[in-house]
Amino acid sequence: MILGFFSSGVLVVINRCMAWAADSAVRMRAFEVARENMEKLLSSDSVKEMSEYGDSEKYPGIKWQTDVETFYEPITSRMWVRGVCTAQYEDAAGEEQTIELTHWLTNVTKEQMLQLLEREGKATEMLAGQVFETLEEAAAYAGVNVETIQQWIDNGLVPFEDGSIPKKNLDIYANSSGTPTPEQKQQQAQTPDEIVQPAPPAGETTSPDGQVEPAEPEKKNYTPEDLRKMGVPEELIPVVLPLFNS
Repeated sequence: MILGFFSSGVLVVINRCMAWAADSAVRMRAFEVARENMEKLLSSDSVKEMSEYGDSEKYPGIKWQTDVETFYEPITSRMWVRGVCTAQYEDAAGEEQTIELTHWLTNVTKEQMLQLLEREGKATEMLAGQVFETLEEAAAYAGVNVETIQQWIDNGLVPFEDGSIPKKNLDIYANSSGTPTPEQKQQQAQTPDEIVQPAPPAGETTSPDGQVEPAEPEKKNYTPEDLRKMGVPEELIPVVLPLFNS
């Protein structure tokens, strides 16, 4: 009986070790699939919005997906193009697991951003929260009364042609107690386009077919913490870290 209990315990440990080893192996294969797709994406001369998926020919049972998408960042009013490469697999317990790699490829120029907004109808959505339609709304946001807002307008606060007040301009006056410097006044947005269209980054170009030319990607150096987040076992980190950074 004692030998039976001991043997069953050993078998449980062995089964768990085998399951862990199998999961680690398939996890590494899934990461390899996602990384190869990302490297293929970064080596392209240009990129465009897309979504591709399929099954890995090298490692059957692993599904992959590559997405190139735009992402609007409202705090800085900038739009980016990012690539997302994922690989999915089933672990020893039959549960679906996902490896995901994300890389910010490049900024979007003014012209490209405007085309995207017109195509997707997002211009109005992006202006929401960035413009106050009435003096009352602007006053409530700035924590002052309507008369103060009118004084700021007389002092150079720039509203749009329809009378709405951009949040950017209002922040300049609210943060300076209504007395911004001439340099700060020049930073005000004059038209809605200046809110939804960021200034193009220096040196960025566009390919003849209108696609975004990605900036030269920087090589990522993975750290042990990056590998822990990916689920790599602690004892394997010293072994696989040089492979990831090769």
